[in-house]
This record gives sequence, C-alpha cells and structure tokens, in this order.
Amino acid sequence: MKFAKWIYLIAGIYGLLILLPQYFLEVQNGIDYPPPINHPEYYYGFIGVAVAWQIVFLIISRDPFKYKLLMLAAIVEKFSYGVAVIILFLQTRVAVPVLVVGLIDTILGTLFIIAYLIIKKIRFND
Repeated sequence: MKFAKWIYLIAGIYGLLILLPQYFLEVQNGIDYPPPINHPEYYYGFIGVAVAWQIVFLIISRDPFKYKLLMLAAIVEKFSYGVAVIILFLQTRVAVPVLVVGLIDTILGTLFIIAYLIIKKIRFND
C-alpha cells in the first residue's frame, strides 16, 4: 500500500510542478515550438484537465485501496499521453523535450499498473 501511496503522491506533485507554469508560457511555447498556438482553448483546456488529474493522483495517494477503481482511469490518462507522444516523435512531429515528458508519463503509467496490481493482490489476500 505504501508503494501506491508514494507513486501517486510523487506523480501528483511532479505533474503540478510541470503543468502549472504552462499557464504562463503560451507565447513562449509558440516561439520555442512553432507555429504559435492558434487555438488557446485547446492549450488551456489540456492544462486544466491535466491539472485536475494531478489532483486526482493526490486524492488516490491518500487511500489507494479506497480509490482503486480510479487507478484504472489514471493508467489510461498516463498512457494516452505517453504513447501518443512516442508515436508523434517517431513521425518527427514533436521535439525531444516533449518526448522526455511523454516517456516519464509512460513510466508513471507502468508504475500505476504495478500499484494497482499490488492493491488488487492485497484485496484477494484478505
């Protein structure tokens, strides 16, 4: 249970540290990774949904057993971004820094699977 608590706590804090500054980097991201952002509603919508998920991770970290079904959705959240970024990188459509973040999400998704399996095993051993 401690493993799951720590993984979700770390994931939530990491995510907030990465995502919250993005609210102030729209113009800079358009400069660093052209073209400029021309649909800010998608940009800010993505950040908002992703921040909400980081809060879900923090909630799960408080009681992974109680929120084990949410862990399944958290796994989908991590892999939906991570796998997409890997594919986009292979198509030369995203830069290396984006790939690194996608790989981190994929690693966290794998750790989320392990945490879920541990929680599931605890349930069956009771």
